[in-house]
Amino acid sequence: MQMMTRDVLLEMDQEEEEDDDGDIGLDNLEQTAVSNFGVLESQPDFRTPEFEEFNGKPDSLFFNDGQRRIDFVLVYEDESRKETNKKGSNEKQRRKRRAYESNLICDGLHLEATRSILDDKLVFVKVHAPWEVLCTYAELMHIKLPLKPNDLKTRSSAFDNFSWFTKVLQVDESIIKPEQEFFTAPFEKNRMNDFYIQDRDTFFNPATRSRIVYFILSRIMYQVRDNVKKFGINKLVSSGIYKAAFPLHDCNFSHKSEDLSCPSERYLLYREWAHPRSIYKKQPLDLIRKYYGEKIGIYFAWLGYYTQMLLLAAVVGVACFLYGYFNQNNCTWSKEVCHPDIGGKIIMCPQCDQHCSFWNLNITCESSKKLCIFDSFGTLVFAVFMGIWVTLFLEFWKRRQAELEYEWDTVELQQEEQPRPEYEAQCTHVVINEITQEQERVPFTTWGKCVRITLCASAVLFWILLIIASVIGIIVYRLSVFIVFSTKLPETLNGTDSIQKYLTPQTATSITASLISFVIIMILNIIYEKVAIMITNFELPRTQTDYENSLTMKMFLFQFVNYYSSCFYIAFFKGKFVGYPGDPVYWLGKYRNEECDPGGCLLELTTQLTIIMGGKAIWNNIQEVLLPWVKNLIGRCRTVSRTEKITPRWEQDYHLQLMGKLGLFYEYLEMIIQFGFVTLFVASFPLAPLLALVNNILEIRVDAWKMTTQYRRMVPEKAQDIGAWQPIMQGIAILAVVTNAMIIAFTSDMIPRLVYYWSFSVPPYGNHTHYTMEGYINSTLSIFKVSDFKNQSKGNPDPKVVIPTTCRYRDFRNPPGHEQQYKHNIYYWHVIAAKLAFIIVMEHLIYSVKFFVSYTIPDVSKNTKSKIRREKYLTQKLLRENHLKDMTKNMGVIAKRMGEVVDNNLRPKLE
Repeated sequence: MQMMTRDVLLEMDQEEEEDDDGDIGLDNLEQTAVSNFGVLESQPDFRTPEFEEFNGKPDSLFFNDGQRRIDFVLVYEDESRKETNKKGSNEKQRRKRRAYESNLICDGLHLEATRSILDDKLVFVKVHAPWEVLCTYAELMHIKLPLKPNDLKTRSSAFDNFSWFTKVLQVDESIIKPEQEFFTAPFEKNRMNDFYIQDRDTFFNPATRSRIVYFILSRIMYQVRDNVKKFGINKLVSSGIYKAAFPLHDCNFSHKSEDLSCPSERYLLYREWAHPRSIYKKQPLDLIRKYYGEKIGIYFAWLGYYTQMLLLAAVVGVACFLYGYFNQNNCTWSKEVCHPDIGGKIIMCPQCDQHCSFWNLNITCESSKKLCIFDSFGTLVFAVFMGIWVTLFLEFWKRRQAELEYEWDTVELQQEEQPRPEYEAQCTHVVINEITQEQERVPFTTWGKCVRITLCASAVLFWILLIIASVIGIIVYRLSVFIVFSTKLPETLNGTDSIQKYLTPQTATSITASLISFVIIMILNIIYEKVAIMITNFELPRTQTDYENSLTMKMFLFQFVNYYSSCFYIAFFKGKFVGYPGDPVYWLGKYRNEECDPGGCLLELTTQLTIIMGGKAIWNNIQEVLLPWVKNLIGRCRTVSRTEKITPRWEQDYHLQLMGKLGLFYEYLEMIIQFGFVTLFVASFPLAPLLALVNNILEIRVDAWKMTTQYRRMVPEKAQDIGAWQPIMQGIAILAVVTNAMIIAFTSDMIPRLVYYWSFSVPPYGNHTHYTMEGYINSTLSIFKVSDFKNQSKGNPDPKVVIPTTCRYRDFRNPPGHEQQYKHNIYYWHVIAAKLAFIIVMEHLIYSVKFFVSYTIPDVSKNTKSKIRREKYLTQKLLRENHLKDMTKNMGVIAKRMGEVVDNNLRPKLE
């Protein structure tokens, strides 16, 4: 390897080999660099004559010599110019950084440093990986690289027959040109001639170069302490030794680069992907993958496909909503509630103790009208449809994912995932590998691993119990505040009947409880994000994939309980265990269980879903878009106030926001939580897919705008699929069938209405001569004798109102005077049987269809399988032919040399 020098490096003083804290090995690391590469130059002034040249080229991506490309940038603050008294700490940081940079040079990287134009305390260290380093690590990382152009790959589309229609939705190929396809194979240095190397400068594209350099930066050592090696740029950044580390954007997002050789891919992405005027266009997935890597590309491909599938669900959901809306006037049971001679004369029992009074049924008239919209036959149809829709979505996504694996060349992703640097740094115990029978280092023993897992599981369980406690707190709030609203609200709204018919005590309690629940959800969410990361770090997973999967399961389990617990309570527990007026059930022996409206809790569940979904969308946009935009705006204002000079590309990118390694994880989590709302409770809110569709159309462009304009460029990463999110969605899809069936059976009033409708001629349901819902309300409200009230549960009657002798309550119980008074009547057991039968039939029907669909739709299409096999065959054939050519050529050379040797030996003898 040739000698490599650094353009700018701090002087290397002869310091002690062990500092005050017992850190050893720093000077040894530096001396290794000196011995291997000669004495490094010292240039205290980081400004070089060549730097003035870059003042006019803000988008330059090269070193001062204009030849070596900048693959990564490290930023630190010069301790000698800090206004601080912590000299010992600053000196320690400086020595660690010097050791780290020295080892980077030892590993073959080129470094060049320069000071900031805006802040002379900041130093930017530009990193370049030369050809030899790229080749060495490309082989180590098993990176697939081009062998020869591939004329087999064609972009498949399901809409080829409608190209005249979809052309307007496609990305203009004259602006974003299609990428040339190649046969590829894992790179090997000893077979370099087999690869399609026309230009060494472009053989490794910028994304691959950045990935290789980041791999090196993450594994270079900077300190040895207590026989433990410390290494990795992530640790250095988190400890403040470096301020930032990032690859560069290739240009400004608002205009093309002045360098004609630069493809200006960031500008193209902003123009054709992130700009609002491109909201109706398809995403340029190939360019996204090329610029940001496969991991981000597969996320946007999944999000785009999910959004496309939501279009069908939204259309059907809107149709079911309109069906209920236009048929609400034909809702017989709602008319009975609103009728002054029926609902107006039905006196309901007090719903709380002491403070509540008797009330007329017709005050729930408006809520019953709204309930007719959502609790209709269309709801049943839509629930069955969504059970099938989610299966179609998951199965077709698998096929689409397989196509992307082929098109993006990740079918056989052979990169052997290396252990995380944080894991390797803790490897202090020596064990025998069961397979190789060789010694290897691990961070902890089997017993230590069990202890860590137990502690992590206990921490997760504690936080889940904390969420459940918050849900119980919300329930107690509901029970307590309902009494207040029942007492104060009629007095406050006295004489305002137009408001009172909408703002009932039940409605006020539901809305305020939903808002408080949403605030608690957001607060717990923020806290648990940090706790989950701490728990996963303590667990110490071996690889990055293991780390992400572990964090994914913790975060999703928490979010599942956090977001859905209140919905599960309203859907399946509220109003189900209330007893009856003479013998109510109490929470904690003090709070009387709250009841549903006479029409059920479905409308309240709809309200809860609307508030959480809408509030979550607004909160996420504030958190993801508004805050980074404000921070960058403040940074730009400060920049303008300091200087009017043109800043170079690395300094512009430094002042952008950091996306973070878990940034994409949070994007997935947000969408999966939404997926749960769309599928788990869709029977109560058929407009949920429409809201999700609108949100996702904006989400795609907002995420695109955020990544291209507000955030630094992320390190490109390989990915074959969406990872652990796929089985999570499959689990949600299975659970959704059960929840929607139970919502229709137990939360809505559909089954009791159907039982009444089809049993009109059988006592005690009715003696009508035709199918009708007339008399339904009266048949579903049981009678209670007021004199049977206990003192504790007796209401507070209005002195202006004559106390009735009987009141009604929502249940199916025998009337007073019956031999089994206040016990459940036969109608109750018929309805329960019908509900259970409905759940069993619906579940088996949908599960049968799901299984059939999953079986008939293969995960990989036949066409894609053929293409993969064909390409694999041609790639192997090409490598074999090249190998034979090399062997033939070598044999010819050997034969020629042997002939020369024979001639040289025989010629003297013949002479």
